[in-house]
Amino acid sequence: MVNYRKHILDNGLTVLTHEAWDTPLATVNVLYGVGSRNEDPRRTGFAHLFEHLMFGGTKRVPDYDRVVSSLGGDNNAFTNCDYTDYYVTVPVDGLPTALWLEADRMQGLDLTQKALEVQQKVVTEEYHQRYMNQPYGDVWLLLRPLCYKVHPYRWPTIGADIRHVGEATLEDVRAFHERWYRPQNAILAVAAPMAHDEQLKAVVSGQWTVDSGQRSVDSGQWTVATEPLQTAPRYLHVKRSVPSSMVYLAWPMGDRNDPLFRACDLVSDVLGNGTSSRLHDRLVRREGLFVEADACITGDAGPGLMVLSGKLADGVSLDQGAEALRSEARQLADEGLTDYELQKVQNKYENTFVYSQYKAADRALSLCYYTWLGDTGLVDREPQEYRRVTAADVQRAAREVFRHERENRLYYEAER
Repeated sequence: MVNYRKHILDNGLTVLTHEAWDTPLATVNVLYGVGSRNEDPRRTGFAHLFEHLMFGGTKRVPDYDRVVSSLGGDNNAFTNCDYTDYYVTVPVDGLPTALWLEADRMQGLDLTQKALEVQQKVVTEEYHQRYMNQPYGDVWLLLRPLCYKVHPYRWPTIGADIRHVGEATLEDVRAFHERWYRPQNAILAVAAPMAHDEQLKAVVSGQWTVDSGQRSVDSGQWTVATEPLQTAPRYLHVKRSVPSSMVYLAWPMGDRNDPLFRACDLVSDVLGNGTSSRLHDRLVRREGLFVEADACITGDAGPGLMVLSGKLADGVSLDQGAEALRSEARQLADEGLTDYELQKVQNKYENTFVYSQYKAADRALSLCYYTWLGDTGLVDREPQEYRRVTAADVQRAAREVFRHERENRLYYEAER
């Protein structure tokens, strides 16, 4: 059980304290409820750009990384479709400084034209390196807009068009900071070998009780376009300079709070988790149609995707590969799974979940994430919820998702 307490400060900040007696370190994790889904379609990539800008320093602390290093600490951040997360881990005596640093850059980020131009170049270079100049790097730039036509999940966190980042003005990024980087839109978790009261006292002393004085715009007022129900299959065929052709089949599924979400997650595990999964056992090991095959869900808070994919073996056509993946999906929907298969994937999930909370820093992130979802208690209960999923639930989820009219097919053909 994760030993935590939850507090709401007068300025609207949610604070979670976790007594982590298994470590000499302290972690400060801050989750901001802003991701790529909160961007203007004409100004995409801003959430990710801002993740970079947050390390640019403030008027009081021009070099954030230098101060963290001087404490013997470590820090990083990530952005996804739904939120942006920052963490810093330091020896426990550095906790007051770490808290002060995070509060300072929420309230007083030094947004200058020079800092913006530097990070615009960094993000643009990242786009070319990670998405355009490596094999299969642009898959999600193709697959997302194929599957989503209205919802902002139709672009990845790097943005729909990298020119949006390059064209961002200082006024644009300042407005973004004012709207989203405020106490009411943040969740702070502290994990340290200290009592709850001591941790909360350190938070208060670190200026987290101060309202940043920004515009009173609640992120809850942000409305996300509803993706219309897909009624016909979609298809995209591209050619790229890659070693092997790949096939991707994607179907829309429910959001994170959908009753069948966990069953859908287990569907993907039955089909694609490990060498004993159905896709690998039949299509890779026995039939040799693919050199690798996988299944996954995007796991977004909003309407997600179930994706089956495979890298084709020599001599296998794209159509043949697509039909093989589709056949496995249909078989699970039509015939269901065995009790052994269900127990295996439930065991794997629990093992992964427990391991993901091995470090106090990971527990701090989980506390923020589940609080953001609306149920902090899932930090302890999630494996039990997966255990409640039955074989019938998994089959029902497969039947609900794997519908012909909702299939999105991407052929990623190797140029010869």
